[in-house]
Amino acid sequence: MSTLVLKGRAFDGKELHRAAVLTIDTDAGVITGFGERGSVEEGRGSKVIKRNDATILPGLIDAHLHFYSSKGEGVASWASVPDTLAVLRASHDLGTLLRAGFTTVRELGTKGGVHLAQAVEEGAVDGPTVVSCSRALSQTGGDDDPPGFPLGIAQRLASYTYFCDGPWDCRRAVRKVVRDGGSVVKLYASGAFSRGGKVRENFTLEEVRAIVDESHRAGLRVAAHAYGEDALLTVIEAGVDSIEHGLGLTPRTVKAIAEKGIYYVPTLTTYMAAYMGQSHSSKAREELVKRHFTHDMVAVKERRVKVVSGSDIVGDSKRPHGRNYLEIVEEAKYLGNREALEAATSRAAACLSLPDRGSLRKGCRADVIVVKGNPVDDLESLAPENVIHVIKSGRLYSGAADA
Repeated sequence: MSTLVLKGRAFDGKELHRAAVLTIDTDAGVITGFGERGSVEEGRGSKVIKRNDATILPGLIDAHLHFYSSKGEGVASWASVPDTLAVLRASHDLGTLLRAGFTTVRELGTKGGVHLAQAVEEGAVDGPTVVSCSRALSQTGGDDDPPGFPLGIAQRLASYTYFCDGPWDCRRAVRKVVRDGGSVVKLYASGAFSRGGKVRENFTLEEVRAIVDESHRAGLRVAAHAYGEDALLTVIEAGVDSIEHGLGLTPRTVKAIAEKGIYYVPTLTTYMAAYMGQSHSSKAREELVKRHFTHDMVAVKERRVKVVSGSDIVGDSKRPHGRNYLEIVEEAKYLGNREALEAATSRAAACLSLPDRGSLRKGCRADVIVVKGNPVDDLESLAPENVIHVIKSGRLYSGAADA
């Protein structure tokens, strides 16, 4: 057995330890020990990494992103990228994310997503573990169905989405995701804004129930994109496992999310431009976004909703991968640094149903990073230029700081 020993300050996924020792079996890729100095057997002849100015953490998790790999912006541009080109560009983005300290990501609609996951698992591509939905589920005329093209062409181009209508068609779409090798099911419970400024609800309660039931029968969790009270109430009642974005929360919906223990992925990063008045969004969307930052996040904090970090960075010209840590920074403004770190490590792992990730604990997979400084005090320690080492399944990589 080859052993790697890390010594120093450590955040274990929940708490900070000032003087810790972490031991890793690099052959098996698992953590063999963690604790305060003197409590863990280090073994002779081990390789030791010790940095007094650094912090050891579980590898970061981005629970909501895409690899649209487009040089333009918007659904039409994303849909028009050839599948092969999208996958090749995404392979580069995977390496960027790994060097930035992300050892697991959940993609919720990407061309070739399951094949990217397979390539990483096989070692053909260096990158974080990819939890893939294969294709997102949308109703005809809903999100991901670009209206500028004839129907058949639009849905053929949007090859990161299955379009389904009616409960049985929705069940069939879930079965396609399972057949593809998807690890999670993602659905769009709401779409774009109507001309009157109202959020357009997608899928009926019966359709969402069918998706959730079929997914759970297959052992897959369900992530629901939802804006507005109507869509939120639908997915809450249907029993989804996580709510993505969740703009337009009300006291009723926040209470229900908290009581049902549903994970909440606010994806603040993707709305920053609109919040700062730097986008060309409609007035109705800008108001909903501002409410997301000034009301929604305060409400979920007060109700102790299980917030999980997910950036919704898509890998296009406007939102390139690489600085996904900024989602953690934004969430910390409401949660505080320690809980924001938990949202990107142990809590994110629980949301993704990966009990062996997100924690520095004996028996966990050895996905670990070492960063300059102390992120519990200053989250800029997570910036790529501060990531010194990345350990993925026991294999040691140089972080972006050494690139």
